[in-house]
Amino acid sequence: MQYSYLGKSGLKVSQLCLGTMNFGPETEEKEAFKIMDAALDAGINFFDTANVYGGEARRGWTEEIIGRWFKQGGGRREKVVLATKVYGDMNDATDGPNAGRGLSAYKIRRHLEGSLQRLQTDHIELYQMHHVERNVSWDELWGMFENAVQRGQVGYIGSSNFAGWHIAVAQAEAKARHFLGLVSEQHLYNLMQRTAELEVLPAAEALGLGVIPWSPLAGGLLGRNALSGAGARSARSQERIEQNRSKLEQFSALCRELGEKEDVVALAWVLSHSAVTAPIIGPRTLQQLEDSLRVPEVKLEEVMLKQLDEIFPGPGKPAPEAYAW
Repeated sequence: MQYSYLGKSGLKVSQLCLGTMNFGPETEEKEAFKIMDAALDAGINFFDTANVYGGEARRGWTEEIIGRWFKQGGGRREKVVLATKVYGDMNDATDGPNAGRGLSAYKIRRHLEGSLQRLQTDHIELYQMHHVERNVSWDELWGMFENAVQRGQVGYIGSSNFAGWHIAVAQAEAKARHFLGLVSEQHLYNLMQRTAELEVLPAAEALGLGVIPWSPLAGGLLGRNALSGAGARSARSQERIEQNRSKLEQFSALCRELGEKEDVVALAWVLSHSAVTAPIIGPRTLQQLEDSLRVPEVKLEEVMLKQLDEIFPGPGKPAPEAYAW
């Protein structure tokens, strides 16, 4: 496994991030334990979760599974760079009118305490805002996050689903407070969804954030079994496959020419961008994890990158050149 610094921080993380969203609803606890053990054995030290993971009726379930895995000991907690998120509705009636989506000092305090309890730990390396909050000041947010860092409950702060200008404002406000600010942005980025190249990736790179792409396989569309239909988990998934069949067939042919599976190439392509620290892989089984482990070793040649651009054209240039003279 290869490692990179997370943004401008001194924290080193594996170039693959283990996503845990499937743990509980899709992957039973015993299998989840095997996946986490195998990931750690393979050198993946970066684990990502969120307080809301577990399904609508059981928010927090995934964090609980990870917490029980940590509880086994064996240095598991000490070896993991743990990331979780705050923003969503935890369906907690005691939140009263402060329930629902959003961020506030009140909510961050309560939800951070909840995550720590479920994860059975006293600290979280990377605490991420799951979405931008438009109804609260950065004085309130940075004040709360600064306190959490000072108390040792949190090491670093990250964002997710921020626009480029949100990142710029957040970093300016943090700098005015002499605070480190954001070290990462978790963002939708894959061969089929390249909007992030316009503003988010350039902003993150310029302002010292490492980008952690989510859904790097476009919900399985770029997986090795997509064209066979085996990877379609719903009627909507099958519809998306049919809508993009021509592109996916060209992609599969190119991967066969290269001698690599589609998911490996798609992940290697995401990782090849200089702003990207680690794509999130979300295996449901141990085999899916093992299939992804060699991705950091795969280096795509320039001619391959150009061929992928022809199949999956992005904006071509960053903003404003992509749409202005």
